[in-house]
Amino acid sequence: MAWMTYISNWFEQDDWYEGLQRPNMSHVRQVGLLAAGCQPWNRDVCAASGDRFAYCATLAIYIYQLDHHYNEFKLHAIMSEHKKTITAISWCPHNPDLFASGSTDNLVIIWNVAEQKVVAKLDSQKGIPASLSWCWNASDMVAFVSHRGPLFIWTISGPDSGVTVHREAHSFLSDICIFRWHTQKRGKVVFGHLDGSLSIFQPGNKNQKHVLRPESLEGTDEEDPVTALEWDPLSTDYLLVANLHYGIRLVDSESLYCITTFNLPSAAASVQCLAWVPSAPGMFVTGDSQVGVLRIWNVSKTTPIDNLKLKKTGFHCLHVLNSPPKKKFSIQSPTKNHYTSSTSEAVPPPTLTQNQAFSLPPGHAVCCFLDGGVGLYDMGAKKWDFLRDLGHVETIFDCKFKPDDPNLLATASFDGTIKVWDINTLTAVYTSPGNEGVIYSLSWAPGGLNRIAGATSQNGAFIWDVEKGRMVQRFNEHGKNGIFCIAWSHKDFKRIATCSGDGFCIIRTIDGKVLHKYRHPAAVFGCDWSQNNNSVRIWDYTQDACINVLSGHTAPVRGLMWNTEIPYLLISGSWDYTIKVWDTRDGTCLDTVSDHGADVYGLTCHPRRPFTMASCSRDSTVRLWSLTPLIAPLQINILAERPWEDIIGNTDCAMEPSTPPLLCGKVSRDIRQEVETPTGNPRAKKLRWFSECLSPPGGSDNLWNLVAVIKGQDDSLLPQNYCKGIMHSRHLIKFRTSEAQELTTVKMSKFGSGIGVPTKEERLKEAAEIHLRLGQIQRYCELMVELGEWDKALSIAPGVSVKYWKKLMQRRADQLIEEDKDDVIPYCIAIGDVKKLVSFFTSRGQLKEALLVTQAAFEGNMQTIHVSAPKGASCSGDAYKEDFNELLYKVSKELAEWYFQDGRAVLAACCHLAVDNIELAMAYLVRGNELELAVCVGTVLGESAAPTTHYALELLARKCMMIPIWNLAADLLMMIPDNELHLVKLCAFYPGCVEEINDLHEKCKLPTVKECMQLAETACATGNIFETVKYYLLSQEPERALPIGIDFVKDYISSSNWTLDTIYPILDLLSYIRTEKLLLDTCTVARNELLILCGYIGALLAIRKQYQSIIPALYEYTSQLLKRRKVSVPLKIEQLTEELDAWRACTQSTNQSLEDSPYTPSDSQRMVYATLLKRVKEESLQGIIGPDYVTGSNLPSHSDIHISCLTGLKIQGPVFFLEDGKSAISLNDALMWAKVNPFSPLGTGIRLNPF
Repeated sequence: MAWMTYISNWFEQDDWYEGLQRPNMSHVRQVGLLAAGCQPWNRDVCAASGDRFAYCATLAIYIYQLDHHYNEFKLHAIMSEHKKTITAISWCPHNPDLFASGSTDNLVIIWNVAEQKVVAKLDSQKGIPASLSWCWNASDMVAFVSHRGPLFIWTISGPDSGVTVHREAHSFLSDICIFRWHTQKRGKVVFGHLDGSLSIFQPGNKNQKHVLRPESLEGTDEEDPVTALEWDPLSTDYLLVANLHYGIRLVDSESLYCITTFNLPSAAASVQCLAWVPSAPGMFVTGDSQVGVLRIWNVSKTTPIDNLKLKKTGFHCLHVLNSPPKKKFSIQSPTKNHYTSSTSEAVPPPTLTQNQAFSLPPGHAVCCFLDGGVGLYDMGAKKWDFLRDLGHVETIFDCKFKPDDPNLLATASFDGTIKVWDINTLTAVYTSPGNEGVIYSLSWAPGGLNRIAGATSQNGAFIWDVEKGRMVQRFNEHGKNGIFCIAWSHKDFKRIATCSGDGFCIIRTIDGKVLHKYRHPAAVFGCDWSQNNNSVRIWDYTQDACINVLSGHTAPVRGLMWNTEIPYLLISGSWDYTIKVWDTRDGTCLDTVSDHGADVYGLTCHPRRPFTMASCSRDSTVRLWSLTPLIAPLQINILAERPWEDIIGNTDCAMEPSTPPLLCGKVSRDIRQEVETPTGNPRAKKLRWFSECLSPPGGSDNLWNLVAVIKGQDDSLLPQNYCKGIMHSRHLIKFRTSEAQELTTVKMSKFGSGIGVPTKEERLKEAAEIHLRLGQIQRYCELMVELGEWDKALSIAPGVSVKYWKKLMQRRADQLIEEDKDDVIPYCIAIGDVKKLVSFFTSRGQLKEALLVTQAAFEGNMQTIHVSAPKGASCSGDAYKEDFNELLYKVSKELAEWYFQDGRAVLAACCHLAVDNIELAMAYLVRGNELELAVCVGTVLGESAAPTTHYALELLARKCMMIPIWNLAADLLMMIPDNELHLVKLCAFYPGCVEEINDLHEKCKLPTVKECMQLAETACATGNIFETVKYYLLSQEPERALPIGIDFVKDYISSSNWTLDTIYPILDLLSYIRTEKLLLDTCTVARNELLILCGYIGALLAIRKQYQSIIPALYEYTSQLLKRRKVSVPLKIEQLTEELDAWRACTQSTNQSLEDSPYTPSDSQRMVYATLLKRVKEESLQGIIGPDYVTGSNLPSHSDIHISCLTGLKIQGPVFFLEDGKSAISLNDALMWAKVNPFSPLGTGIRLNPF
């Protein structure tokens, strides 16, 4: 296995533990990402290949990949090697995993998307690669060109590797806008120029420079840049050209003749980009530059077939996917040859009319807009499959949460806009008009004014009314000097402060009256209002003594933020791309985060969730962070019902060195005041309010609302935003019905129309009319169906019979499902085929729609008609209701899994709570490692959640062992009713002196160390193995438990009929032996045998829990230990290999079709796997089955450079470092590993504790 190359050295020797450290993970967790938009600076900044598409922000490339299970595109990776503006990307036509990119720092880079790494890099000294393209005639050559040329060709590998210059493509008279290689004719290339002309080069032919200029420009010096250029995929000579003002032409590159000039609907329209539609020969699409109109064309018509207004802002670039994802049908291209071109009409499939195929090509267009928006548009269905409507395209200098609605976050950018984001959905909801120059700073108005003050580089300051979308006031007191900071007073809403490069800090009223003007000797970069009075704090570090220097950043620090609850916690953001968290009491750096790909500028704290932070950067992203892991002991104090003094304190106490964290801010004081009010259950209130305070956004408030509904809270007490989240099933129809009543009809205008009706269609219509007049209604209907006139056929069909109408409705529904059309919905509802409709929604990933329809059917809102029911069959209403209830649970589970796989375990739990499935809701919280939240919710829900709550408490106690806070771990375990064995494990692992151990024993109601030795010897004499092991572990000589317990396990697994449950309790108990005892030289053999047995049993437990990703690693880990350590255990490497192969063959063949599966199990493998399952048996907590997936696992960062020592692959999401300080695995794998095998994958005997 690949991972062995990373850790094999650990298995060679028995003294590896010298100098090791405790395994650890980052304290600051990324919990949200607002991706950058597509840059509008350069042309070739979007590309696609197969089931992936990519676009360029200014400094990074965003890769989206199709999730085939849910049929949706998800952000897969962020490639960020370029340090200056990216100029172009080009996907390799021969390898879908490779693409090339260029940038203004003269770099050309080849990327491997699958491995998320750089394959090759060229630091070109030949000039900026302004345009770039993969060579179609070679798999390892990339061409790039500067504005005036020449054309360089980089051979990436092989004996001829290096850069060469194209012999003829140089010395151009006008800048190059774009160039394209011919996809069929070797070496043929065309350049589009700023002056509107083309240059065409072809081996063996005369070169044509600056030809085919638009007629209107001939003889003038005017410029009309070529905005788009594409070769006809079915011709060697034809070429589509778009000029910004002149429009679109189809030209012959051989005869230099313009074949067709296409006419835009108005003189004001201009084309920014175009692309051929591979699935519909002769068709192409264009995007307008002024307004986001997508026009569909056929080369046989000079006017558009269809005009679709997709956005208000203009297109920047577009690309049509060669193979549209998950299409149920496609139009086949004619045989390609040199004599067929795209002027041939499209050939429709037999089931579609020519008109339908002509006007609605099946294809997906990647659309990028001038406002940074990016989307994937299904042209056939006329709907967005994916859309990020807005995005910053340049450096984000500032970000601020809205004080009275912290779900809204505002950002200020170099691109001249302020955008407002909903942090729950991570989508932009408002954007300012723009054209403000650089915006350095912003400040929300106090209260509900819903206005933002902004500070610019040259245009003064302004006030933007968010709702009205316009500027309502401007301030110019600083002249043309840059304003670096603006602050709106939250005590006096009429006052705004600004500070500037002119050295002044000015306080004014919102109507522009200057109240104060403070002069500084140099530029002023920051100002803020005190929360306690109406004065301005202007800090000058030269006037006061320096009390501490926080060293660690390697570049200037731009952002600083004090935590509002922990007074010593300081967060800094630097131009070295990092965020650091400091304990200012002693200057310790608690954590460093490197996920941003450029300078970090703004930091802001959530007003109601003080441990949720946002940061913004020159990489054009905003990232959300949770600081809660930094205060883990405080969280557990709350769960363990510790007194208020252990939770909330004053600043003086909290600032004492080494004092455990105490909350000292307004939010915590307000929670205490609320909890101490006489109404309601104080314990439940305390858990809820602190849970919401400490959890990041993303569903915790939604979760608690559902808990309140389940506990019987009156609906009138639900918050207003309840209906915007996941609602309980009993409210779903009620709230959605109300929403439907409130909606007003919006009439959408549509430009143009389709082409005329073909002759064949007219003949069929005439025949149908004759059949109708002859009374042959069914024949008329069938002809209408053939013509695609389904509505006419269905309106007449009842004249044949109701049965025929129902069958026809089903046929139409089946066809629409096949075509993936939304029109299927009313047909399925009309015939009551709810299951078919639910299946349709589920297959498209529209799980919320599936849930809504299922709930409506469950409540009896749909007339269920069973056409296919056998004669005499009848079903009662209760049976149907039960059927729909089962369907409701199934759809809820599917929706929950979708959220879970997206790294949103809390919302996954909400889906299960919405249908009262408490067991699964709790299980998803535990699998997402939301342990504190699981305990809070489980405590409030009570008995129904008890088993999972107890499991979460057990895992939290393991977390406390590593912090270490042993008394708190004991308090948690005492909350579990049957807790003796858990407390035994805790005390066995406690590393204190005898007196300290005895104190913990006393707290846990266990005998003293000396008494435990006596009890062990007594149990040994009576042959009670479990009690012997237990008490030896609690004694002064715990190592004496090892041979007894290990021999018991070895004897059992030597037999043929053993099960996991017979030996796991002993092995689990042995694993809690104190580390310093286990690592003694005298315990070497026992330690090695324990590690091997735990590895093997861990593999079996992983099979039981369905931890597929770590099962091979556990088997390989055990095999390597067997191979390299001197032991005597009844296990053979051949046996382990046989079991692993059997598991692979039997599980992976069931998950794939027989054709796709590389594993076809043999009879002997089936027998081995059956024996494994017999030994493993079922998990007692059924909901816990399945892989762990923590928040942030789906969020790619700019620092994903760690390779997993289990898989050899790059880790995406949170990383867990092993005890050597270098080896790393994903946090998900670490959690699963620790739940089945407590010891590190490095084989050192050190326990793994990633909780």
